[in-house]
Amino acid sequence: MSNNPNISLDDREYASGGGRVRPGKLKLFIGAAPGVGKTYTMLQEARSLRERGLDVVVGYIDVHHRSETEGQIDGLEVLARKSIVYKDRNFEELDVAGVLSRNPQVVVIDELAHTNIPGSQRAKRYMDVEYILDQGIDVLTAVNVQHLESARDEAQTVIGVKVREVIPDSFVRRAGEVEVIDVTPETLRQRLRDGSIYPREKVSQALQHFFRKSNLSALRELALREVADDVDERLQQSYERRRIPGPVGAKENILVCVNYVERAYKLVEKAERMADRMKAGLIVFTVLKLPVDQLTNKEKETLQRLQKVADEFDAQFIVEVENDRKLGEVIMAAAEQCNVTQIVLGQPARGHKWSHAVSGNPVRYLLRHMKYIDLRVVGWKD
Repeated sequence: MSNNPNISLDDREYASGGGRVRPGKLKLFIGAAPGVGKTYTMLQEARSLRERGLDVVVGYIDVHHRSETEGQIDGLEVLARKSIVYKDRNFEELDVAGVLSRNPQVVVIDELAHTNIPGSQRAKRYMDVEYILDQGIDVLTAVNVQHLESARDEAQTVIGVKVREVIPDSFVRRAGEVEVIDVTPETLRQRLRDGSIYPREKVSQALQHFFRKSNLSALRELALREVADDVDERLQQSYERRRIPGPVGAKENILVCVNYVERAYKLVEKAERMADRMKAGLIVFTVLKLPVDQLTNKEKETLQRLQKVADEFDAQFIVEVENDRKLGEVIMAAAEQCNVTQIVLGQPARGHKWSHAVSGNPVRYLLRHMKYIDLRVVGWKD
């Protein structure tokens, strides 16, 4: 994906004689686990760019003794690493100064989540990458999803191990392109059995722990969802969003309209089950006749109770004042503003606000005027 669908890390980025675009562009390869093919795909990309005439070098790569991946390095210039002595041992790190001295158009830097050896100029490899980008050099890099700040907590729950190396969301947002390297859990487990990921003596333990099928399925879903969320966020912020009618993006958002407290819990519960199945965002929405500071104590208590219902289901809670608008108009405006894909309403209670007490029946209005958004009306068993 990219901020501009017509731009990618290729020769179009470099106008002849026009100099290098600054700062450098970042392409991020994300995978659910070791062995999905991040490094292999990244090197394929590097070779493709080189064949198009770009000056591409490998700054740091770890092929993990995988022959197929190692074969992708053939024909690429590999820069020397920087040797650092720490506690009487030699360690090799990315040579940032060497990259800048060589000054390529594109550099490949693997193992993004790496923590640098004490004595390095910067603590983390992603900081090295940021510095290189700031000098106007494009970077291809790779990382597993559990190291992303926004995914870490959920990933830790899945794998049962604390994730110490974290890539901040601010870094991910610098990426002009993000690509998920996706394979099925069974394919990945077979690669492990074949010895293509870890040495054979480690295979049995890995299959029973990190590489359990349930783990891999959850991490795969997390990786796909992270990138889908990133697509949505970029699209919402882009100029093109203003030209697209209706909700956009890969993620569903459900707006559940509540007012009648005695029925709010059941309605939100039903909407939450829908949201859980669809991996959708959930918004609890209510409309006030008057601003909050003009409500009676009883009305304020009702509002607080609705807020508690939303909190119980970890839903966003939004309140709008009617301001002489039709109720359906208020609901539709909120749905459009929140990029909602589905609206959930309870069947209007006879004589109650959602029916005719305030500005008419919202269901009738929404059916007549709303486009691109699904409407679900939940019936009641009295």
